[in-house]
Amino acid sequence: MLRFMPVGDSMTIGSTGDHTWRYRMWRHLCAAYGGPFTLVGPRETLYDKATDAPTSYAYADPDFPRGHLAGWGEGWQQMAPLIREAVRTTRADVLLVSLGLIDLGFYTNAEQTAANARVFAAEARAANPRIAMVWLPVIPNVRAANDEPFAAQVDLFNELLAKTAADLDERNSPILLASIPPAWDIDTDTYDGTHPNASGEHRLAEAFAETMHQGWELGGEYAG
Repeated sequence: MLRFMPVGDSMTIGSTGDHTWRYRMWRHLCAAYGGPFTLVGPRETLYDKATDAPTSYAYADPDFPRGHLAGWGEGWQQMAPLIREAVRTTRADVLLVSLGLIDLGFYTNAEQTAANARVFAAEARAANPRIAMVWLPVIPNVRAANDEPFAAQVDLFNELLAKTAADLDERNSPILLASIPPAWDIDTDTYDGTHPNASGEHRLAEAFAETMHQGWELGGEYAG
């Protein structure tokens, strides 16, 4: 059984009524991966905007493994202290990580955020020395489109994240850097300039799926 753990911020946890890219990934793997697998994580809920809390189970389609480690307003800084225990208890094999936007927006600069990614990797490996990881850079969003200093921090962090992934990549614990979806459009792939709509969910799932297919020959091309 191959265990995938989605790790992320608001774009990964999703909110009431969403399918989430986690669901799209599960559907892809059902069709493209030939062995037993599941999605794991210590959390299962969506974020409920009405209560401002991660308490909703109202998925657009709840019939899939909903485990994840994602939180609205959480980033590398918040996940680094949690990942060791999450990997240990779920016996995760592959981490699909989409973090950084929240860090840069509220908590840390590009260099500090990249340092937290290093801590995250070390903590995950402390629980499973053979853990594999796919890291997604910070993707275009409305703040970066309108705030030049913030956009510069995003660009710098993405450069540092690529260098960090290359530096920490190991034969027995590989790290792949996913590509930003080339056709990502904040007007058509999000509902507010940041959070993915159905189209955006597919593009995020595709980014992870194509990276694993090309890097590890895991699964197949993303068919949507």
